[in-house]
Amino acid sequence: MTDPRGRLFIVSAPSGGGKTSLTRALLPRLAQRRHAAAISVSYTTRAPRAGETDGEHYHFVDEARFVQMIQAGEFLEHAQVFGRRYGTGRRRTVELLEQGVDLILDIDWQGAQQVRQAMPEARSVFILPPSLQELERRLSGRGQDDAATVAARMALARAEMSHYAEYEALIVNQDFAGALEDLCALFLAPRLALAAQQARHAALIRALLD
Repeated sequence: MTDPRGRLFIVSAPSGGGKTSLTRALLPRLAQRRHAAAISVSYTTRAPRAGETDGEHYHFVDEARFVQMIQAGEFLEHAQVFGRRYGTGRRRTVELLEQGVDLILDIDWQGAQQVRQAMPEARSVFILPPSLQELERRLSGRGQDDAATVAARMALARAEMSHYAEYEALIVNQDFAGALEDLCALFLAPRLALAAQQARHAALIRALLD
Protein backbone atom coordinates (compact mmCIF):
# COMPACT_ATOMS: atom_id res chain seq x y z
CA MET A 1 0.00 0.00 0.00
CA THR A 2 1.33 3.48 -0.86
CA ASP A 3 0.82 6.71 1.02
CA PRO A 4 -2.07 8.87 -0.25
CA ARG A 5 0.36 11.36 -1.77
CA GLY A 6 3.88 10.95 -3.02
CA ARG A 7 6.84 13.08 -2.00
CA LEU A 8 8.90 15.34 -4.21
CA PHE A 9 12.67 14.85 -4.05
CA ILE A 10 15.17 17.28 -5.58
CA VAL A 11 18.52 15.69 -6.45
CA SER A 12 21.27 18.06 -7.62
CA ALA A 13 24.98 17.72 -8.38
CA PRO A 14 27.59 19.26 -10.66
CA SER A 15 27.95 17.69 -14.09
CA GLY A 16 29.93 14.50 -13.49
CA GLY A 17 28.79 14.25 -9.88
CA GLY A 18 26.89 11.04 -10.57
CA LYS A 19 23.30 12.06 -9.89
CA THR A 20 21.93 10.55 -13.10
CA SER A 21 23.60 7.17 -12.53
CA LEU A 22 22.57 7.15 -8.87
CA THR A 23 18.92 8.06 -9.42
CA ARG A 24 18.53 5.46 -12.15
CA ALA A 25 20.10 2.78 -9.96
CA LEU A 26 17.84 3.89 -7.11
CA LEU A 27 14.55 3.00 -8.80
CA PRO A 28 14.97 -0.82 -8.85
CA ARG A 29 16.24 -0.70 -5.25
CA LEU A 30 13.09 1.10 -4.15
CA ALA A 31 10.90 -1.20 -6.24
CA GLN A 32 12.26 -4.16 -4.29
CA ARG A 33 10.82 -2.49 -1.18
CA ARG A 34 7.48 -1.89 -2.95
CA HIS A 35 8.23 1.80 -2.88
CA ALA A 36 6.66 3.62 -5.84
CA ALA A 37 9.08 6.15 -7.33
CA ALA A 38 9.83 7.69 -10.70
CA ILE A 39 12.24 10.16 -12.28
CA SER A 40 10.67 13.23 -13.82
CA VAL A 41 11.27 13.56 -17.57
CA SER A 42 12.37 17.14 -18.24
CA TYR A 43 11.75 19.29 -21.28
CA THR A 44 14.80 20.64 -23.12
CA THR A 45 15.69 22.65 -26.18
CA ARG A 46 18.95 20.78 -26.79
CA ALA A 47 19.21 18.21 -29.55
CA PRO A 48 18.95 14.50 -28.66
CA ARG A 49 22.24 12.68 -28.18
CA ALA A 50 22.95 9.25 -29.61
CA GLY A 51 20.73 6.67 -27.93
CA GLU A 52 18.32 9.19 -26.38
CA THR A 53 14.59 8.74 -26.93
CA ASP A 54 12.01 11.51 -26.86
CA GLY A 55 9.69 11.10 -23.89
CA GLU A 56 12.04 8.71 -22.11
CA HIS A 57 15.23 10.68 -21.54
CA TYR A 58 13.80 14.15 -22.25
CA HIS A 59 10.89 15.81 -23.97
CA PHE A 60 12.72 17.52 -26.84
CA VAL A 61 11.11 20.78 -27.94
CA ASP A 62 12.26 23.82 -29.89
CA GLU A 63 12.90 27.28 -28.46
CA ALA A 64 9.56 28.68 -29.55
CA ARG A 65 7.60 25.86 -27.91
CA PHE A 66 9.60 26.17 -24.69
CA VAL A 67 8.95 29.91 -24.45
CA GLN A 68 5.27 29.27 -25.14
CA MET A 69 5.18 26.80 -22.23
CA ILE A 70 6.82 29.34 -19.92
CA GLN A 71 4.22 31.95 -20.84
CA ALA A 72 1.42 29.44 -20.24
CA GLY A 73 2.75 28.58 -16.76
CA GLU A 74 3.31 24.96 -17.69
CA PHE A 75 6.64 24.62 -15.88
CA LEU A 76 7.17 23.95 -12.19
CA GLU A 77 10.71 25.19 -12.76
CA HIS A 78 12.95 26.03 -15.68
CA ALA A 79 16.54 27.14 -16.18
CA GLN A 80 19.11 27.85 -18.86
CA VAL A 81 22.41 25.92 -18.82
CA PHE A 82 25.12 26.23 -21.49
CA GLY A 83 22.68 28.09 -23.73
CA ARG A 84 20.01 25.39 -23.59
CA ARG A 85 16.77 25.45 -21.68
CA TYR A 86 15.54 22.77 -19.29
CA GLY A 87 12.23 22.59 -17.45
CA THR A 88 9.95 20.38 -15.34
CA GLY A 89 6.33 20.01 -16.42
CA ARG A 90 3.91 21.08 -13.70
CA ARG A 91 0.87 18.96 -14.67
CA ARG A 92 2.66 15.61 -14.84
CA THR A 93 4.44 16.31 -11.55
CA VAL A 94 1.15 16.87 -9.73
CA GLU A 95 -0.43 13.80 -11.35
CA LEU A 96 2.32 11.44 -10.16
CA LEU A 97 2.36 12.85 -6.63
CA GLU A 98 -1.41 12.45 -6.37
CA GLN A 99 -1.00 8.80 -7.43
CA GLY A 100 1.25 8.23 -4.40
CA VAL A 101 4.48 8.10 -6.42
CA ASP A 102 7.65 9.65 -5.01
CA LEU A 103 9.00 11.83 -7.81
CA ILE A 104 12.69 12.60 -8.35
CA LEU A 105 13.64 15.90 -9.95
CA ASP A 106 17.13 15.66 -11.46
CA ILE A 107 17.68 19.44 -11.62
CA ASP A 108 20.29 22.10 -10.84
CA TRP A 109 20.32 24.65 -8.01
CA GLN A 110 18.45 27.24 -10.09
CA GLY A 111 15.52 24.90 -10.58
CA ALA A 112 15.73 23.73 -6.97
CA GLN A 113 15.21 27.28 -5.72
CA GLN A 114 12.08 27.63 -7.87
CA VAL A 115 10.66 24.29 -6.71
CA ARG A 116 11.18 25.19 -3.04
CA GLN A 117 9.21 28.37 -3.56
CA ALA A 118 6.37 26.55 -5.32
CA MET A 119 6.40 23.41 -3.14
CA PRO A 120 8.13 24.06 0.21
CA GLU A 121 7.46 20.47 1.30
CA ALA A 122 9.93 19.14 -1.30
CA ARG A 123 12.95 17.33 0.15
CA SER A 124 16.39 17.91 -1.36
CA VAL A 125 19.85 16.34 -1.52
CA PHE A 126 23.08 17.57 -3.10
CA ILE A 127 25.69 15.10 -4.36
CA LEU A 128 29.36 16.07 -4.26
CA PRO A 129 32.31 14.38 -6.01
CA PRO A 130 35.17 13.15 -3.77
CA SER A 131 37.64 15.66 -5.31
CA LEU A 132 38.08 18.13 -8.14
CA GLN A 133 40.58 15.77 -9.74
CA GLU A 134 38.06 12.94 -9.81
CA LEU A 135 35.38 15.25 -11.17
CA GLU A 136 37.64 16.34 -14.03
CA ARG A 137 38.54 12.71 -14.73
CA ARG A 138 34.87 11.78 -15.01
CA LEU A 139 34.10 14.69 -17.32
CA SER A 140 37.10 13.98 -19.54
CA GLY A 141 36.34 10.25 -19.56
CA ARG A 142 32.98 10.77 -21.23
CA GLY A 143 34.76 11.50 -24.50
CA GLN A 144 31.97 13.88 -25.55
CA ASP A 145 33.74 17.22 -25.03
CA ASP A 146 37.02 18.85 -25.97
CA ALA A 147 39.45 20.28 -23.41
CA ALA A 148 37.94 23.77 -23.57
CA THR A 149 34.44 22.44 -22.91
CA VAL A 150 35.67 20.32 -20.00
CA ALA A 151 37.36 23.40 -18.52
CA ALA A 152 34.12 25.36 -18.88
CA ARG A 153 32.18 22.54 -17.21
CA MET A 154 34.68 22.46 -14.34
CA ALA A 155 34.20 26.21 -13.80
CA LEU A 156 30.43 25.75 -13.82
CA ALA A 157 30.75 22.82 -11.41
CA ARG A 158 32.55 25.00 -8.86
CA ALA A 159 29.74 27.54 -9.08
CA GLU A 160 27.10 24.82 -8.70
CA MET A 161 28.81 23.24 -5.70
CA SER A 162 28.81 26.57 -3.87
CA HIS A 163 25.04 26.09 -3.41
CA TYR A 164 25.28 22.77 -1.56
CA ALA A 165 24.26 24.33 1.78
CA GLU A 166 20.82 25.19 0.37
CA TYR A 167 19.93 21.48 0.50
CA GLU A 168 18.62 19.38 3.40
CA ALA A 169 20.99 16.46 2.84
CA LEU A 170 24.49 15.96 1.43
CA ILE A 171 26.06 12.83 -0.09
CA VAL A 172 29.68 12.47 -1.21
CA ASN A 173 29.84 10.11 -4.17
CA GLN A 174 33.24 8.56 -3.52
CA ASP A 175 32.03 4.98 -3.62
CA PHE A 176 29.00 4.43 -5.88
CA ALA A 177 27.54 1.57 -3.85
CA GLY A 178 27.85 3.52 -0.63
CA ALA A 179 26.35 6.66 -2.15
CA LEU A 180 23.45 4.60 -3.48
CA GLU A 181 22.79 3.17 -0.01
CA ASP A 182 22.76 6.68 1.45
CA LEU A 183 20.37 7.93 -1.21
CA CYS A 184 18.06 4.96 -0.72
CA ALA A 185 17.95 5.63 3.02
CA LEU A 186 16.78 9.21 2.40
CA PHE A 187 13.82 7.93 0.40
CA LEU A 188 12.87 5.15 2.82
CA ALA A 189 13.14 7.14 6.05
CA PRO A 190 10.00 9.31 5.59
CA ARG A 191 7.92 6.19 4.91
CA LEU A 192 8.96 4.81 8.30
CA ALA A 193 7.74 7.84 10.24
CA LEU A 194 4.99 7.09 12.76
CA ALA A 195 2.14 8.85 10.94
CA ALA A 196 2.99 7.18 7.63
CA GLN A 197 3.24 3.74 9.22
CA GLN A 198 -0.01 4.21 11.13
CA ALA A 199 -1.83 4.97 7.88
CA ARG A 200 -0.16 2.11 5.99
CA HIS A 201 -0.68 -0.53 8.70
CA ALA A 202 -3.93 0.67 10.26
CA ALA A 203 -5.63 -2.74 9.96
CA LEU A 204 -2.63 -4.59 11.44
CA ILE A 205 -2.39 -2.19 14.38
CA ARG A 206 -6.11 -2.56 15.14
CA ALA A 207 -5.79 -6.36 14.99
CA LEU A 208 -2.79 -6.35 17.32
CA LEU A 209 -4.34 -4.04 19.92
CA ASP A 210 -8.01 -5.04 19.89
